[in-house]
Amino acid sequence: MSESRPSAKVGVYVDAANLARNGGYGMRYDVLREFACRGNADPVRLNAYVTFDAERAEQDTTYKQGQFDFYSLLRDFGFKVIQKNVKWYTDESGNRFGKANADLDMAVDALLQSENLDRVLLATGDGDFIRVVQALQNKGCRVEIVSFENVSAELRREADIFMSGYLIPNLLPSLSYRGAPTWGEMGSRVRGVCYTHTGKGYGFLRYMKTIAPELWRIDSRQANSPYESVFFHDSHIPEEVHSSELPSRNIIFEFELAKAEGRESRMQAMNLQLVSPRRRTSG
Repeated sequence: MSESRPSAKVGVYVDAANLARNGGYGMRYDVLREFACRGNADPVRLNAYVTFDAERAEQDTTYKQGQFDFYSLLRDFGFKVIQKNVKWYTDESGNRFGKANADLDMAVDALLQSENLDRVLLATGDGDFIRVVQALQNKGCRVEIVSFENVSAELRREADIFMSGYLIPNLLPSLSYRGAPTWGEMGSRVRGVCYTHTGKGYGFLRYMKTIAPELWRIDSRQANSPYESVFFHDSHIPEEVHSSELPSRNIIFEFELAKAEGRESRMQAMNLQLVSPRRRTSG
């Protein structure tokens, strides 16, 4: 009789303010939990570090209620809410500025609680966490980073897995209209990267069709791969991107899945839009 394999123990630590400032506003925390716990992992710790401006809350009831509703939603999904109040200071020129940095709390909690964890997901792009990642790995934990914009390049390299939050199905709302097909179905809008380009006017995009354990199976032809491959014409590339920049793992597109011409069983990408990196237009 074979013994069942014990579930991996997972800890999730979210720098909510960092994500919201850098492309992750509106992120679904239930989907983040699902991603972190893929493969039937056990969520031992789910910590969300949030900032709260008490001064503003005294004057702005809409802000106050919105924050409290957000914290309640996090708790509904099983997250512990660690609140950092904004502290206000005045510089030499008389300008007031606020600070509410949760980095130290998040780092200390992750390190102390890692004794009981197999896998740690840090939802932040802050390069200050590089040494934290290394320390967690030295304790035997696999470390994953999920973030959106302005992610430290060194932090990406140090992590065992870096996953752009844009690429996780449904973690952020797409540009789909209400009632549109769900992610991955014909007619839906998904996000992915160009993994090959022929230089002859077309290439192929890869997107994650479902949240599954074996993320390393990037070849969509493999039976257990969570990814799908889709064809595109250069004519659908947005103006901000030139075909000479492709392929690229760093350029993320959102696109519509449409039926490929002359191939009923295949899909092609239409109406590509640049998601990341955000590029400034001149003028």
